[in-house]
Amino acid sequence: MPRLKETPVTTTILVLIAILFLAELFFGAPKNDEVLVAMGAIIHGTLSNHEYWRLVAAMFLHANWIHWLVNSWALYQLGSLYEAMFGKVRFTVIYFVTGICASFASAMKLAPGGASVGASGAIFGILGAFIFSIRRSQWRHEPWTRGLTQQLVFWGLLNLAVGASFAFIDNTAHVAGLLTGLLLGLVLPHRVPPPPPTRQVIDVQPYDDSPMSPRDASASPFDDQP
Repeated sequence: MPRLKETPVTTTILVLIAILFLAELFFGAPKNDEVLVAMGAIIHGTLSNHEYWRLVAAMFLHANWIHWLVNSWALYQLGSLYEAMFGKVRFTVIYFVTGICASFASAMKLAPGGASVGASGAIFGILGAFIFSIRRSQWRHEPWTRGLTQQLVFWGLLNLAVGASFAFIDNTAHVAGLLTGLLLGLVLPHRVPPPPPTRQVIDVQPYDDSPMSPRDASASPFDDQP
């Protein structure tokens, strides 16, 4: 896995999520839905009341310890690898666009009295974008890319199946995030960033220790050769 200093956007998002979860614990949000709503959870009427700030705020909030830990681990695994491979700008666009689309879909379907929070919509978005980003990348013919793609598809389908099995999981956000990610992975301008300076490969010509003739030794490299 990439080091955290190599993935500044993923690291920043994880730190913000952790800080906000500590704030949730301090104010008692995991045990009080009213507090969670006040902090930015998506609720019925979010769109009709023009409370669009909730579409972003909800991406950084979590309902409980397990929710926070699972999403943070998944974001670290997927986000840091994607950012290291395809760059921080592309990762940032995908994270926020898919997360907001997931929040929008959730707000449209959420029943009165319900509340939705979590980064999982954006995480599904990264997963979806990963599939086509790899297929379009310089690594697409490498043996390891097939295994990685298969794992992404497997975990995506498994988590959608789990989400469909429990009513308290907002699978609408998951599906919306995944579909948006697949689309962005397919259409976003593709560029593989160069490796960091510490990983640059310098091509050094081998030293030739064969004996030189007197003429070669005295010749200037700028002399015209016959």
